[in-house]
Amino acid sequence: MTVQINALDHVNLRAPREMFERLRVFYRDVVGLREGERPAFGNEGAWMYAGNRAVVHLSVVEAGERPRHAGVAGTYDHVAFLAKDPEAAAVELRRHGVEFRISRSEITRQHQYFFSDPAGNGVELNFPFVD
Repeated sequence: MTVQINALDHVNLRAPREMFERLRVFYRDVVGLREGERPAFGNEGAWMYAGNRAVVHLSVVEAGERPRHAGVAGTYDHVAFLAKDPEAAAVELRRHGVEFRISRSEITRQHQYFFSDPAGNGVELNFPFVD
């Protein structure tokens, strides 16, 4: 028997307080997620929503705090979001001074924008072709 995965639930990014704030603003103002409810975990953080789903969880890492789970550094590459209106997204990214690379994939039938968040994590926006 194997584990049956239905979908990606969320990505969790942990950063020192100053970077946490930059990430919170970036995912809200640039990527377009909405900050919403977050349970009282006993540490500072923010949940960023796409629609009704908290897809990016942000947490403040205090000085000397160790990783909570795998503790493996250097394996995370990017998170991808399904998005709408590539032209409007390009305008918004440029307005915020975000450099991005555009790709068109006939294999996956989508336009893709690739860029980095303030911490250097990769972000991908996918815009399916309209038939």
